[in-house]
Amino acid sequence: MYLEQSLTDAAAVRRCLDGDDAAFGAIVGRYQQVLFNVAFRMLGDYEEARDAAQSAFVKAYENLDTYDPRRRFFSWIYRILMNECLNLRRQPSVRLCTGPIDGMAADDRTPDAVEAAERRRDVKQAILKLPPDYREVIVLRHFAALSYEEMSEAIGVPAKTVKSRLYSARQQLATELAGWMQQ
Repeated sequence: MYLEQSLTDAAAVRRCLDGDDAAFGAIVGRYQQVLFNVAFRMLGDYEEARDAAQSAFVKAYENLDTYDPRRRFFSWIYRILMNECLNLRRQPSVRLCTGPIDGMAADDRTPDAVEAAERRRDVKQAILKLPPDYREVIVLRHFAALSYEEMSEAIGVPAKTVKSRLYSARQQLATELAGWMQQ
């Protein structure tokens, strides 16, 4: 299936390069959600993630002629997205705190809902504390559902390195969330 998708991506890119700008819409539709999810998990901020994903698509479109159709399109656009995320992380930002439990409506404050929201917040914060290399593999494996081989290609490191980083990242997360897990 992934090979078939790669061929479809390459065909869409070829159509764009031949003047069919609408063909890029298929690419956006295919990758918009996964790229946003990756950016959100890497940055921890909805608006920054939206900006990073949008910028990645704009830069990909502007540089389609540099895409090598022998490679997976996702790996190529993923690298663009990661560069956008890194650029956003370098810029100072002002973040508004929406309260102790982000995004919860006032009428959804049952004990179970509050606890679930607190756990989601704690996991999000623990992921954001990971070094970027570790955060990247956690996000790709658990939020983008990529295989080790797909992660290897997207990140540009051997599969053994991906597995090692993922193991270390999980160990750090377990340490960070140890108190939470004992509750």
